[in-house]
Amino acid sequence: MDRYDQEFMKKAIQLAKENVSSGKGGPFGAIVVKDGKIIAEAMNEVTCCDDPTAHAEMVAIRRACRELKTYQLTGCEIYSSCEPCPMCLGAIYWARPDRVYYAGTRKDAAASGFDDDFIYDEMELPPKDRKIPFINLMRNEAVEVFREWDDSEMKVNY
Repeated sequence: MDRYDQEFMKKAIQLAKENVSSGKGGPFGAIVVKDGKIIAEAMNEVTCCDDPTAHAEMVAIRRACRELKTYQLTGCEIYSSCEPCPMCLGAIYWARPDRVYYAGTRKDAAASGFDDDFIYDEMELPPKDRKIPFINLMRNEAVEVFREWDDSEMKVNY
């Protein structure tokens, strides 16, 4: 890790700290960097925006993609004040940055009431046995849409 990595991480942590001070959201901040330049920054906006998906990493990814006019962040790095939750982890893999740096761990977050372990546990269960049951319905019709996608000349693989 070089000096620039530490400066970027300090910025992500500072965003988290500002969010706590402002009372606008949880103690999380994230930035996206490309070629040594901050492309996007974000704080957790879950409670201020009534959006359970508005985690700092998610918001930063959305902003960076808009700024770069692309749906993938190849060539970018994400700096997060905390280890990403399962939702953010999924979004990060879809965005395909080159690497992710994080400061606090998921255990540190759990100690403050942000415990994601139940999600990891739920993912191991059969869909019907989860706390929120997942029920497969109209699969054949959905598979037909996938066939249409496979045959489409407008298909963009991602």
